[in-house]
Amino acid sequence: QVELVESGGGLVQAGGSLRLSCAASGSILRINNMGWYRQAPGKQRELVATISSGGSTNYASFVKGRFTVSRIDARNTVYLQMNSLKPEDTAVYYCAADGVPLTEASGFSVWGQGTQVTVSS
Repeated sequence: QVELVESGGGLVQAGGSLRLSCAASGSILRINNMGWYRQAPGKQRELVATISSGGSTNYASFVKGRFTVSRIDARNTVYLQMNSLKPEDTAVYYCAADGVPLTEASGFSVWGQGTQVTVSS
């Protein structure tokens, strides 16, 4: 079993910053891709940013230049630094990861429970 636990969400004023963290734990041999998604009320979940095991990143157009995704493999952790936050960034942010477990032949693909980010105007 692999579990993701997010932290770092909260309430911030427009223009402010937050840093989200997501730590993976469990039977992990290797994590391939890690990333962040978000879901606002009444909307579908959407990609925010991803980072591969080689460090390649991919960002949604609406966060380019404001958000930075990074990871520390030794800690099985991915981060999302969010700057210049806007009210429209308000959403539940979910962490996701896929990789290879220690004890099973098949890979894993898991989601975290989500963390609320609220940006006030």
